Amino acid sequence: MSETQLHPLIAKYARKGAQRQPHCAGCGNGIIAQCMLRAIEELDLDFGKMVFVSGIGCSSWIPSPFFNTDVLHTIHGRPLAFATGVKLSNPDLRVVVFTGDGDGAAIGGNHLIHAARKNIEILAILINNRIYGMTGGQVAPTTPHGMKTRTTPYGNLEYPFDLCKLVEAAGASYVVRWTTFHVKQLVSSMKRGLLKEGFSFIEVMSQCPVQYGRFIGIRDPAKMLLMLRDSSLPISKAKSMSEEELEGRIVVGEFVDRERVGLTKAYKKLLNEVQA
Repeated sequence: MSETQLHPLIAKYARKGAQRQPHCAGCGNGIIAQCMLRAIEELDLDFGKMVFVSGIGCSSWIPSPFFNTDVLHTIHGRPLAFATGVKLSNPDLRVVVFTGDGDGAAIGGNHLIHAARKNIEILAILINNRIYGMTGGQVAPTTPHGMKTRTTPYGNLEYPFDLCKLVEAAGASYVVRWTTFHVKQLVSSMKRGLLKEGFSFIEVMSQCPVQYGRFIGIRDPAKMLLMLRDSSLPISKAKSMSEEELEGRIVVGEFVDRERVGLTKAYKKLLNEVQA
């Protein structure tokens, strides 16, 4: 495919020779990548002053090697640790982390809550497909209770994290959840998260027709998108519903949008006071 045939966003932001992402057909990662590029384009940000960090998993291939700027493809569960080092070493850089529900909430769970607690000025986008997609379909910390997976053939005995509530309680400045169906809302929240002071967290519920779809019996990605749409519920409605009524629903929208001093700004203030 020649550059003249590429979508303008891809031609502008994709690394030459890597215009196609290595994802399964029907995966939601392509939707999420395009939403991020649209947010950057609409904000007219300097792409050369952005750093994208990812760990190990399907979602980690969203920026790497696709985005034509600085990208750190790091070790499993540690993208937020690497991103924290990048941001503290050069606060002028805009740092974005792409992680998954396994990479970010299982092995990387401690890094997630402490990044929120520290309120480091990073935008973390966690793609939640409710299963370990890249490594065979094992149970994840977000897999629904009772669901059969590769490692829970008789049903998952554990209960899943509500990641937005977890990150909100840990102290993040901005906490949002959308699905890959809600593309306009997702672009808008990404724009807000890119400009927000402090730790911003966007959870994106995404379809995985190859692994999650196999275990629930829906392999059609279009049907999975409609399933995400039909099971979604705005926060305003969810507040008046019981736990039983919310069973199986995805509560979407902005959970937190508060003003708190970011960590690098606090460090700079302290440094100026010490040196005065």
